[in-house]
Amino acid sequence: MDKFRQLKKIKEIFSKGENIIEYLKNIGGNKNNTIEDILISYEFQSGSYTRLFSENLKFKEFVNNYCKALSKIINKIDNVQSIIEIGVGEATTLSQVIKNLKNKPPEIFGFDISWSRLKFAKNVLAESNVHNVNIFNANLFEIPLLNNSIDVVYTSHSIEPNGGKEEKALEELYRITKKYLILLEPAYEFANTKAKARMDKNGYITKLYLTALKLGYKVVEHRLFDHTWNDMNPTGLIIIEKEPHNSSSSKLVCPISYTDLMEYNESLLYSKESFLAYPKIENIPFLNKENAMLMTHLLTDYKKYKKENNIINK
Repeated sequence: MDKFRQLKKIKEIFSKGENIIEYLKNIGGNKNNTIEDILISYEFQSGSYTRLFSENLKFKEFVNNYCKALSKIINKIDNVQSIIEIGVGEATTLSQVIKNLKNKPPEIFGFDISWSRLKFAKNVLAESNVHNVNIFNANLFEIPLLNNSIDVVYTSHSIEPNGGKEEKALEELYRITKKYLILLEPAYEFANTKAKARMDKNGYITKLYLTALKLGYKVVEHRLFDHTWNDMNPTGLIIIEKEPHNSSSSKLVCPISYTDLMEYNESLLYSKESFLAYPKIENIPFLNKENAMLMTHLLTDYKKYKKENNIINK
């Protein structure tokens, strides 16, 4: 995380309304956006969607219509018991999608790479009267869920900044999907020349549909979505149906070992099998590999340990 040394400068850039990711790419000499670039950019942008949704009636109307259209698609799927929004951000989308579903799934998840965005998300969900949502911090490419564990997995411009990583992103999302993967992402193939040039410059994905076909996924629908906020970044819809597999539990797992996690003192999630612990702040767990803390004796009782090992004080 060398670019964390640049945070003071990045704050100045953000306050001027300049493009953070473009600056970070330039100093890193990267053609594509890195996870670190995306994290920093999203952290500084945290709160912007909540503010826009609250203050801009046109944007609020757009989000409501966008979410109704997405909910309509999900409502056609039978027996949805679990759903997750990938890159949930501030939950301005998830909150409205859940409100428009005919049947609310008993298990609802959302994660983001930015913890600050999730802090806003918790409050947005509460204000929208959407409760019992499992919010966590994680990486799109290393999701702490088991294979075939979530009935409906959907994205809303969350794969967007990961140009060049379409295959890796799709494979990970498909892995956790049990029934359907719904992608609302930049539609490079439906964009005009000017919009394509902008997407290329910003490091956006450009080959999502072609990659899905390359991977042999069953694409049941591919079209321009009914609602687009920015014509320079048109939203495309890709619906992928997954063939039935042995399903897994939708519980969160260790992102390294994929073993069970247990609560520990309300501040940690711990895997007894891998001996790895993950911190929780304001009840939001950090489930990135980088957050793992090796604690082989977290559950050890000191007195019992001494007794079992015949340790006598001298």
